[in-house]
Order: sequence, then structure tokens, then C-alpha cells
Amino acid sequence: MSGAPEGPKPGSVPAADPLVESQGRALIRHGSALSLLTLVSRLLGLAREMTKAAFLGTTALSDAYSVAFMIPNLFRRLFAEGSIAVAFIPTFKEYLLENSQGDMKEFLSAILTFLTFFVTLTVMGGIILCPLVIRFFGMEEFSETVLLTRLMFPFLAFISLAAFFQGILNSLKIFIPSGFAPILLNVITILSAYLLSPYMANPARAMAFGVLLGGFLCAAIQLPFVIRHKMKIRFFFTSLKRAMENPGTKKVLRLIGPTIIGMAAYQLNDLVSTALAGNAGEGVVSSLQYSLRLQELILGVFAVSIGTVLLPDLAEYAKSGRWDVYNQRLAQAMDIIALICIPITFYALSQGETLIRLLFQTRTFDEESVALTLRAFTFHMPGLYFIALNRVLAPAFYAQSDTKSPTLAGIISFGVNISLAALLVSPYRGGGIALALSIASAVNTAVLLYFLKRNPAIEVGRTLLRSLSYMAKMGVFSALAVVPVLLISPFMLGLFAGRGRLVSQGLPLLLNGLVFALGGLVLLGLSGDRMFKGLLGFFRRRGR
Repeated sequence: MSGAPEGPKPGSVPAADPLVESQGRALIRHGSALSLLTLVSRLLGLAREMTKAAFLGTTALSDAYSVAFMIPNLFRRLFAEGSIAVAFIPTFKEYLLENSQGDMKEFLSAILTFLTFFVTLTVMGGIILCPLVIRFFGMEEFSETVLLTRLMFPFLAFISLAAFFQGILNSLKIFIPSGFAPILLNVITILSAYLLSPYMANPARAMAFGVLLGGFLCAAIQLPFVIRHKMKIRFFFTSLKRAMENPGTKKVLRLIGPTIIGMAAYQLNDLVSTALAGNAGEGVVSSLQYSLRLQELILGVFAVSIGTVLLPDLAEYAKSGRWDVYNQRLAQAMDIIALICIPITFYALSQGETLIRLLFQTRTFDEESVALTLRAFTFHMPGLYFIALNRVLAPAFYAQSDTKSPTLAGIISFGVNISLAALLVSPYRGGGIALALSIASAVNTAVLLYFLKRNPAIEVGRTLLRSLSYMAKMGVFSALAVVPVLLISPFMLGLFAGRGRLVSQGLPLLLNGLVFALGGLVLLGLSGDRMFKGLLGFFRRRGR
């Protein structure tokens, strides 16, 4: 591999590099701060799903709300998170490195104009055409689903503008405001359900209004932080012709081009999966959404936070040719994902029913709802590690301005997912769709790693060998730590039975979690785990 930096041999500890150590601490520092905010956001997101479960359960109205929110949210990935991560941040980073104020202003103004124009067209088209799309889902509450979709579609405009502001701030390594934005979205949605439901035809409409208002606040909370940097960051609307002719816009569009195909496949993936679920019986769509919310709680706290912090740095290292630091940062991120996600997967699988009963069970969310959600959750969780890894691997391509490889990987994953979902939905209903997603996520990871090998400067072989070794170690430790949990779980549930949901389910979950965590920490400490030592060192320094 000529031209590629020579890294440490598998299993060895690399020599200390002050730059790499400093950057590693920065990853943990920014990642932990953002993870804390994201933890609050995801817990509130979970509270939002608990609110939905309390008001709607797994009824046909709940399915209507889930589909209505999903449709504009799919476009959000294209106009918001997708385009910002794939194209905007790497391109804007170049302008920041060149420090050309005039060109930077022209670029930002062009992107704002372009984004506003096409998002507005999409919102208008979505409101007009949504009845045609919703017919494919076999919804019992068809008219209500159409109304809810039309009510929530403008959410796309607000959240796209919020993503534009987030891209600017993240490129400047400012992550806190964008961490607060989704907190507002969840709080407003929850409050709307409780405060507005008595004045509306049903709770679903109250929550839909909350989503709309929350999207507006996501953009509004970040704007003052962008304005604060007005000496460096300036922009306003320009003509559409000028926006389209801007070199930066053309570059962003070239990068987004392949991604549009991938996003279309991703959207079609979600649409087909939801349509299969909608035709599999009442409550299946909602049970999948409740299960995914639990999974996304973990993904959002760790994987998304690490990926968000990682992308601007990887883009800088790729543009400046500092591939040694690039390789080590990527390897560190992959190890952190394994350290967190694999133990959580084992514990969640052992405590799935207790967790679902604690969070969701009410008179509306009955025994059948628990069974439906548990079936989906059991098959969703094995895919957690791979989904999280994909959130870290994708920025490794975007940082190199390579959008074709993740797109092709996504298309392959889409084919696997839809084929398996169609085969498994009949015998396993929601569980079959969840299993298809987990397998497709593992395939996506394998394809991304294969494509990453095409850059000779990236040490995929060594990184993969190190990651596989660490993944296996985490798997063995997690399996050992979960054994006492499985043994004491029936006793714990019996001990606190009949004392209310919070006590009868919550205390066993907490005590079992402490037993699992203690066992895992002992094993990590006895093995001298390098990542564990690094995290301990970081928190010790923060405590001084």
C-alpha cells in the first residue's frame, strides 16, 4: 500500500502521538457534551412515545399519526440531515479553510436560496398529493391520515432551515445549540398532547400541531448563535439564477446527486416496509415505531453524536492529507461504538418485556400491544451495533467528498431489506420486518468497509482486524455479565410485583442494570481495556 501511512500492528498499542491524543480527547469532549444533550432529547423523545402510547396505544388512529409523521420526516433526511452531512459541511469546510469572506457569503446565500425554493415546492406538492401516497398503506383511518399529513408537512420547511443552521455551527465546531433543538421539538409535542387534546377532535391532531410548532422552534433557537458569528458568517437570499450558478452550489449538487438516488431508495425502503406493516394487521405499524424509538434512544445518544462530531474533523484531515490522524480517529470511533452498543444490546434483549411494560403499558397499551412491540424489539436490537457503525462509517466517505459509495451501499441494503421483509412479514408480522432491517444493516456495514478499502491511504485491514477483535471481546464480556441478570430477573420481578408499574417494573430494571454494569466494569478493569482506561482518564481530568 504505497503512500499509505504505516499504522500499529493489530493487538499492539501505538506510540503516543500528542496530536492524536489531543484530537481523541476533543472527540470525547465534544461527543460527551453533545451526547448529554442528545440523551435528554432522546429521553424526551421516549416520553413523547409514552405520551402517544397513553393517548393512542396501538389503535388505527395511532397508525394514522405514525404514517402521517413518517412521510414528511422521510423528506427531512434528503433536505436536512442527509444533504447537510453529505455535501454542505465538507464544502463549507473548504471555504472556512480558504478564509475567503466574499466567496463564503455568496455560497451560504446561494444554498439558503436553493434550499428554501425547493423545500417550499416539496411542501406544496406533498400537501396536494398525499392522498395518492397514503392509499398504499391500507390505513383504516384514511381521511384522518390525510389530514394529519397535510397538517405536519410544513414541518419539513422548518426542520430543513434548522439543519442549514446546524451545518454552519457544526462546521465551526459549535454543537450545543443543535443539541438543544430536538429537545424543544419533543417538549412542545408532549405539552400539545396534554394541553390541546381537550380542544381538538382527537389527541393525534394535538400532537401534529406540536410537531409543527416544535419544528419552527428548532430553527429559531439556532439562529441567534449563527448571528453571533456575523463578522465571519454572513448571508441573505439571492436570485435563484445566481444561486444555481454559484460554484459551491454546483459542487454541493454534484455531491448530493448520487445521494438523491440513495435517499430515494431509503425512502422507498421505509414506505414499502410501512406498507407491509400496515397490511399485516392493526397495531403493527405502531409497534414497530415504539420499538424503533427505544433503539433510536441509544443510537441518538452515542452513534449520531459521535458521527456528528467526527465529520468536520475527518473532512479537515482528508482535505489536508493527514491520513494518519484520519485513520486513528476513525478506529477510535468504531471502538467507542462497540464499547457502548454491544453491552446495551445484550442487556436490552434480556430485559425487553420489562422495559416495554415500564415505558408504555397503560389501559390503551394492553397485553397485545406489549406482545407486538416485544416481537419487533427482539429482532430490532441485534442490528443496533451495525446501524450505529454505519452512522460512523458514512462520514468517513463524506469527508472525502465521496457520496457514491454510501449510496450504492444503501441501495444494496435496500434490496436486501425489502426482499427479506416481504418474505418474513407473513410468518412473523412486525418481527419479520424488524429482522429484515437488522440483517440489511449488517450487509450495509460489510459493503461500506469493502468500499473503504479502495482508498489506499485508509488502513481498512488493520482497522477492521482491530475492530473485530474488540467487538468479539465486548460480546464475550457482555454475555458473561448478562448471566447473573438472567438468573436474578424472575426473583426481582416477583419481589416487587403488584406495587404499581414504576416500582414493579422500574426497580427490577434498575437493579438488574446495576448488576450488569458492575459485572461489565469488573471485566473491563481486569482486562486492562484501553478504551475503558481512556474514558476513565478523561472523566478524572474533568473532575479536577
